[in-house]
Parts: sequence; C-alpha cells; structure tokens
Amino acid sequence: MGAAEKATDVVVVGAGVAGLACARDLLEGGVGVRLLEASDEVGGRMRSDRVEGFVVDRGFQVFNTSYPQVRRRLVLKDLGLRPFTPGALVHGPAGRLRFSDPTRRPRTLPDLLPGRLAGSRDLAALGVLSARDMLLPARRLKRTADTTARTALAQAGISDDLVERFFRPFLSGVFLEDELVTSGRVFHLVWRSMLRGTLCLPAHGVGAVPRALAGALPTGTVRLETPVEQLTGAGVLTAGGREIPARAVVVASGPGAVASLLPDVDLPAYRVVTTYFHVAPRSPLGEPTLLVDTRRRFLNTCVLSDVVPEYAPAGHALIATSVLGHDVEGRESRVREALGEAYGTGTDDWQLLTVRTVEDALPAMAPPQPLSRTTRVGAGRYVCGDHRATGSVQGAMASGARAAREVLRDLHR
Repeated sequence: MGAAEKATDVVVVGAGVAGLACARDLLEGGVGVRLLEASDEVGGRMRSDRVEGFVVDRGFQVFNTSYPQVRRRLVLKDLGLRPFTPGALVHGPAGRLRFSDPTRRPRTLPDLLPGRLAGSRDLAALGVLSARDMLLPARRLKRTADTTARTALAQAGISDDLVERFFRPFLSGVFLEDELVTSGRVFHLVWRSMLRGTLCLPAHGVGAVPRALAGALPTGTVRLETPVEQLTGAGVLTAGGREIPARAVVVASGPGAVASLLPDVDLPAYRVVTTYFHVAPRSPLGEPTLLVDTRRRFLNTCVLSDVVPEYAPAGHALIATSVLGHDVEGRESRVREALGEAYGTGTDDWQLLTVRTVEDALPAMAPPQPLSRTTRVGAGRYVCGDHRATGSVQGAMASGARAAREVLRDLHR
C-alpha cells in the first residue's frame, strides 16, 4: 500500500451532480471534504464535449428549471438557458401534429381542437390530470398508490388511442423504455415538473451545470484524474497507490464503480441509449421543438442549433436523435431514413458528426419505486446517486443532499 496522504473528514468518490451536491452540503456542515473524480472533468454522465467546433453532450439531455434542488443550488441566469418550445411535435400517419401547452402559448390552442391530436373526452381527461399534478403538493403525489405509468394514464381517463399517439412515444424518450412500465408515481412527478418548469439547455452545453456546482466549492476540493481503486479500513486507496484516510466515504460514482467499490449495494438495471449527431447545411425544422415518432423508430429528435445557436458553427445545423440500446451496424442509416420522413426533407447532404452511447443513462424505475432511500450501507460507508432516488438531476442531487445529512448526523454523534 502506498504512502498515506493527509486525513480528511469525508472523501466523496465521483464528481457527478450527486457527489458535487453532497460535497457542498458537507462543507456547509463544517466538515472537511475531498472530492475525487476519475475523469478529467466534473459531471459524470452530464458532460459536454467539443467536436469539430460543435457542442456535443454525452447523449441528448435537457435541463428542467422547476427542480427544487436545481433552484436551490444554481443561479439559473448564469447558465444562459435557452428554452425548448413547450410541447412536442408528433410524427404519425397523418403527418406532424403539435402537442402544446396553450396556457403558455395561447396561439397554439387550435392545435388541441378535438379531432386533431385527441378527442374531446381525452382533452378533458388530460386537463384534469395536468391540473391535478401541477397544483397538488408534491407530497400528496408521492403518497399515491404506485402502479405503472400506463396504468396511471388509464386511471386518469386517457384513452389507449392518445397513449399510443402521444404519451407512449413522448415518454419513451423521458424514461428510456417504450412499454410505459415505469412507476406511475414517477410519471406524475415528472409531468408536474414539466408543467411547472421550462425545459431548456445551457448556452455552452449541459456540462455547464456540474461546472457551476464545482465552481461554488473551495479551490482544491475537487481532484480530477484520481480514480479510487478500493475502500480501505482507514479511507480510500487511489489507483496511484496513495491512501487517503477519512472518517467517512461517500461513493457517488456511476453504477460500475459502485458495484466495484461497494459490491453489496443493490443496484437497479440501467437503460442504454445511443444518440446520433448529424450536421446539415440548414435546419430541417426551424424551431426549438422536440419531435417524436408514433412508430417509435427513434425516441426523439431535435435540431439542437435551433434551441441553442452556439451548439453549431455559423452556417451549420446540429441534429440530435436518440434511440434505445446500442449502435449496431445499419442502424444509423435506418434512423436517417426515418428522420427524412419525420422532418420531410432529404438527408443525403447530412454528415454524421459523432455517436454517443451511454450505458448507464437512466436507472429502471419499476413500481413500487422508492422515491428516496437511505445512503448508509455500513459503518462510515455511504452511497448516493439517482439510483437511490429517481432517475433525474433532481433525484441525483437530492440523494447527494441526503447522504450529506446522514454523514453529518453520524459524525456529530
């Protein structure tokens, strides 16, 4: 074993948003913290890269302004947020139909006229569902009996026709599964967050979010390119062979590292998603709107440069399209064919910029889904992340906050 470094109160392993939130709360609680990150930048799955002058997030992601943890920890105006259109375009046999929120954009009200996207009974049921989810206290929604999202929609009076026409293709991109087997409680909370907040992207990529969290920490708190090889009786041992003693260790890494460092922790299955980034000479849409497909040949697609012009150099359009699973031979060409039909344009002059596959994009959240779980896994050992709460930025940060509370409580004992 290598030489030991100076001891600290708590070592946090992993500088994703859960680890960053945990470290901040621990520091505010008056304890010493060292945050170790294996990669060369903070963020974990929430990172952005520069590829040939384009901003490429690690898979397609959106940022929701309504999350309580987000509003508590970030100055939103500093992120240069650019909004998506509230709603989505749905490509189906009748062409493209718009599903929009007329309370935010009254001029879109005719899009919801009975007979276009849904019938009058469905529109009434949707209005009741949305009003209930938006106005009820979150604690009430959390206490409802849990079932699948599909059953929750049926219980709300939404017909199978509207589920297949809108909710299934739209929610497939939210939960990264296309059978609507995700927790109904999670669905209601997510629907609430969309109604109450704005979906947007930071001007310099979604990686600006963890960078802002890291920037609020004291200099020297985060140590990059420092993978942890194992936990020891005294603290942690880095891959470089140096032991860092600590009174407590919080593992805030992805599922692979959690399984390696804390093999007894029960982890859910994770959804795999692949995103194709295409470059076109002009936007095939001309508006910052998400487009989904009723045939579910892709999860969703959007022209990122319509949302945030800074994502692409002048004179180019950047299109992101996500699909479930891995990139396999021939899949990109099939996706491109579907995109040509959905956007109503030729794609021969589109160039494939890059492909991003995220193995651990989102934890599976089958009912009954616990919305928060203790982070304690042993004496002086804790684990946090979206797998301990809900698969979202809110869930990850909330889990990090809970880990900090439990660590502080135990240390002060």
